[in-house]
Amino acid sequence: MKIISVVGARPNFMKIAPLIRAIQKHNANPQSPIPIQHLLIHTGQHYDYVMSQVFFQDLELPQPDIYLDVGSGTHAEQTGRTMIELEKVLFKERPDLVIVVGDVNSTLAAALAAVKLHIPVAHVEAGLRSFDRTMPEEINRLLTDAISDYLLTPSPDADENLKKEGIPDDKIFLVGDVMVDSLLYNKAKAAQSKIIQQLNLTEKGYALLTLHRPGNVDEKESLLRIIKALSEVSRRIPIVFPAHPRTQKRLKEFGLLSQFLDISPESRAEPESRPIFKHQLLITAPVGYLDFLKLEMHARFVMTDSGGIQEETTVLGIPCLTLRNSTERPITITEGSNTMVGNNTERIIEEAFKILDGKGKESGCPDLWDGRAAERIVEVIGCHRFPKKIV
Repeated sequence: MKIISVVGARPNFMKIAPLIRAIQKHNANPQSPIPIQHLLIHTGQHYDYVMSQVFFQDLELPQPDIYLDVGSGTHAEQTGRTMIELEKVLFKERPDLVIVVGDVNSTLAAALAAVKLHIPVAHVEAGLRSFDRTMPEEINRLLTDAISDYLLTPSPDADENLKKEGIPDDKIFLVGDVMVDSLLYNKAKAAQSKIIQQLNLTEKGYALLTLHRPGNVDEKESLLRIIKALSEVSRRIPIVFPAHPRTQKRLKEFGLLSQFLDISPESRAEPESRPIFKHQLLITAPVGYLDFLKLEMHARFVMTDSGGIQEETTVLGIPCLTLRNSTERPITITEGSNTMVGNNTERIIEEAFKILDGKGKESGCPDLWDGRAAERIVEVIGCHRFPKKIV
């Protein structure tokens, strides 16, 4: 059985790493019904070192078998280039199955390229819905699920979303969350990271922030509302912000970068001589997966507009404030540590102060978020025979 997996952006890497390990385990088992020949394709949607290569190292991912070098561009440009280049690979390799993960442009492009050649598609992390079609990711999710043959879901609400959209039951497989697989596999290694010392922080002595959604960072008024809240919260606890390059660019354009103090390790000649930070917004360059996981594990709480971080904080039991008005992961609210606050200044301050006053919500962990989702995925695809239908 020949399978091609396609990744393109940082969230994909965390989802594909446990799947590759599970395939290797499958192939090493003499009782496995059929070995899997696996090829990894990187589209190059995230092409700079911190956003891509360092994650391959941290996650112990093998180098891609094929690199498409798609690069940046508009949504249409990225999607179109990926389809054009990937189609050439599919004609040459003639895989039995294409696996796509998540909801980035590479996900939809790969699914479209494969299905038009009548190659079965498996979508890992299927069924998630924010019900906000202004999000490009929501469009990617909807279309990918509509054309996929195997919908591998992380939670029961995802199953229900698919059924309401008319997806037959025999295409839906509840397997758990592969992001959790990566987290649990890497926790011990992340614990060895020195990032907290390098940034002169103390465990539980800071809040962690991520921010990159266009609705938050591309509109100055939205960004101002968030920064106003952050300024107030930082009077009680320092806020550390590993900033996405795009967000740094917007902060600079809007004249807001001066609100933050740069604490990147390379920004000071003598890190050990830094003062203890108090009542400040602290910005640093993007960090790798293991460093970020260490920061996440020891934060007092996290503020984010990322989907994956909502899942990670739920598993870690770290309070999370989601700076969005919708989420495709509602189980992190109903069962986990997540609270949705949007970019509403008062709500952010109110919920942050509740946490600091010891009144944050309790967190549980959803079923099947146990580190074995990738093994279940391989069990699903390993039990099927895929006729070659390439045209």
